[in-house]
Amino acid sequence: MVSVAERADVHMRDTDAFSWYMEKDPLLRSTVVCVLVLDGSPDWDRLPERIERCTRLAPGFRHRVVIPPMRLSTPRWVVDPDFDVSWHVRRFQAAPPRTLESVLDFARKAGMASFDRDRPLWEFTFIEGLEEGRTALVMKVHHSLTDGVGGIEMARLLFDTEPVSPELGPMPEPPTPERLGTAGLVGDALGYDWSRIYDLGRRHLGSAARDVTQALRHPRDTVSDAVSTGRAIARFVAPVSDTRSPVMTERHLTWHYDVLDLPLDDLLRAAHAAGVRHNDAFLAGVTAGLRLYHSHHASYVDDLRVTMPISIRRSDDPIGGNRITLMRFEVPVGVTDPIERMVEIHRRCASMKTDRSLPFTNAIAGTLNLLPRAYIGGMLKHIDFLASNVPGIDVPLYLAGAKVDRFYGFGPTIGAALNLTLMSYCGTCFVGVNIDAGAVPDTDVLMGCLQQGFDEVLVTAGAQGRTVLPLQHA
Repeated sequence: MVSVAERADVHMRDTDAFSWYMEKDPLLRSTVVCVLVLDGSPDWDRLPERIERCTRLAPGFRHRVVIPPMRLSTPRWVVDPDFDVSWHVRRFQAAPPRTLESVLDFARKAGMASFDRDRPLWEFTFIEGLEEGRTALVMKVHHSLTDGVGGIEMARLLFDTEPVSPELGPMPEPPTPERLGTAGLVGDALGYDWSRIYDLGRRHLGSAARDVTQALRHPRDTVSDAVSTGRAIARFVAPVSDTRSPVMTERHLTWHYDVLDLPLDDLLRAAHAAGVRHNDAFLAGVTAGLRLYHSHHASYVDDLRVTMPISIRRSDDPIGGNRITLMRFEVPVGVTDPIERMVEIHRRCASMKTDRSLPFTNAIAGTLNLLPRAYIGGMLKHIDFLASNVPGIDVPLYLAGAKVDRFYGFGPTIGAALNLTLMSYCGTCFVGVNIDAGAVPDTDVLMGCLQQGFDEVLVTAGAQGRTVLPLQHA
């Protein structure tokens, strides 16, 4: 019997399938875009071979998605028999004014556009001839292909940590394409479903004796644990019928990409001053900015609803792949004292990371896949914002000889008003902000408020640096 673990690499998890089917509504697309600014042009003779090598070492980059007949199982990854790396890699000269702002305008349009679902779900676009001879790389990837942590792992395959590439050895063999007709897909889907049932039954049978013994010895604790788990799952699937924000309520299919930079050491010192983690300080800066934005609109709000990814990646998981689950909860916005706000955010985030519903999120997603898309989409469009903190890289990266100077990530809004992604790289926190322009028509005002919000957090530890808005200094 082939186990689910052995099949997991070829079938989407239920959470990824949930995102995949949601995309019938274009507001709910799960496209991730990264924008890298290089100090010059990479070696174009060496670059194609390096990208080809990366697709062989991380074979998800050569997979396309196939839907099993009658949706008998979750979508399946198959090796694209017509894979052509040159189709996925584009290169052109920047148009005036050749600034970061023009790159971000291209990137947001790429992020809003759907993928060709008959091909692997990624595109790399190199934009040459920027100011001071720089080159930008716009990396567009579907979220089901990788999460933030997996993306950093794959970056280590594509980039070097020194200007001159080391000897990489012989080129790995490409994955072998599969020839699965309709009958083969049906058999594979049924086999996958049976493996899931088999593995589930085996796990439950293995633990049944222990569970019965525990229940007999500690009946009150057993009932209490079951009730607590049931309540956690109920909170996870509870319908959301209103936005907490009275200001950011509209949703349009128009995104605006913006960025801000702040010193990593200052953010770490601010977190240390409050006795929390730097992710809590990051969220404290975001919530301060949102408090100021609402105040600008003569509005007050105590809490806002956020969705944050929580990594469930294990050390033995393959490179790439999406190993996160999304948790929805409320964060304090009305608390004006930054230390107090960081402490309260830490408390709420810690609660989510140990929530009893976490082990069941994939199964819950499988159930939600049976509900109408409009119902699920309506819930997601009442989330106020998303935020994620991707563990970064603290050494300089080089791509075919060109040094990476900046590294911004832009997550999808998935129906929310905005999504903020922090990428730490070489001592700087690069924050990409994806804003729904329907929810926030005055994006310059919001970015100014976010700048003030982060500065409010940084000064708690006597920060020497301040938050910078690069587009306003272009």
